[in-house]
Amino acid sequence: MTMQQDQTHRTSELSGRLAGRVALVTGGSSGIGRACAERYAEEGAHVVLADRDEARGTEAAAALRARTNVRVLFVPVDVADESSVEAMVATAWQEFGTIDTVLAAAGVASATYVSGAPSDQSVDPASRQLINLPVADWQRVLDVNLTGVMLTDRAVARRMVAAGRPGTIVNIASSAARIALPGAADYSVSKAGVVMLTQVLAAELLPYNIRVNAIGPGFIETPMTQSMRDDPEGRARMLSMTPMGRLGTPREMANAALYLACDESSYTTGHTLYPNGGMFTG
Repeated sequence: MTMQQDQTHRTSELSGRLAGRVALVTGGSSGIGRACAERYAEEGAHVVLADRDEARGTEAAAALRARTNVRVLFVPVDVADESSVEAMVATAWQEFGTIDTVLAAAGVASATYVSGAPSDQSVDPASRQLINLPVADWQRVLDVNLTGVMLTDRAVARRMVAAGRPGTIVNIASSAARIALPGAADYSVSKAGVVMLTQVLAAELLPYNIRVNAIGPGFIETPMTQSMRDDPEGRARMLSMTPMGRLGTPREMANAALYLACDESSYTTGHTLYPNGGMFTG
């Protein structure tokens, strides 16, 4: 059986809101990205899981492959590097012949952030204030969180437009796009940029039947919040900002992303959902 025949065979057996479609997920080795990849696969999508961490990405892809009936491909990527992003999209398109939806979840909390690694408790909080923040640290966060999303969205959208195919794009922003977090100016500004990027790109791609939306999570139980969750004061601070009195789960974020990726949101574009336990309304 050829690869194309194998894909056709598997697609015919799939069901769900994304049955037979191809989803590209960046930041897919952990946290919200991994949860979205799993949720998309459960709804019948073949998944291209992309991440900078090859070991964790390979493990995540193998785990997803073992528990679903979809094709799963891992592709290494540095979303801040345009050539790396272009290579990722080219590989995905070559292997599957299309990309129907993209989830841009790759991101960092700070310039020194490494997913899954313990945070450096020796860092002076004052050094994270904007007046003390090195420009290189500021730039690194924007390169990954904002430019990385733009490069991912653009590379996929260009192929969709050239092929005359409709599609959906879902970007991971943050409630920090709406709430100023002292000591996290670079992160907050990068995520606010993702919200506006989503709106502008949605307007530009509307003629091509490509919808672009985003979700802006609140405090979620992911590696990015691990150090705060391990610290009693940090956990109390997160809960005090969340009227529901609990942190969100990656699965809840994946459900929101699924809605924006599938046909149930067919009349929605340029919108950011904020699943954040009631941090703000309106």
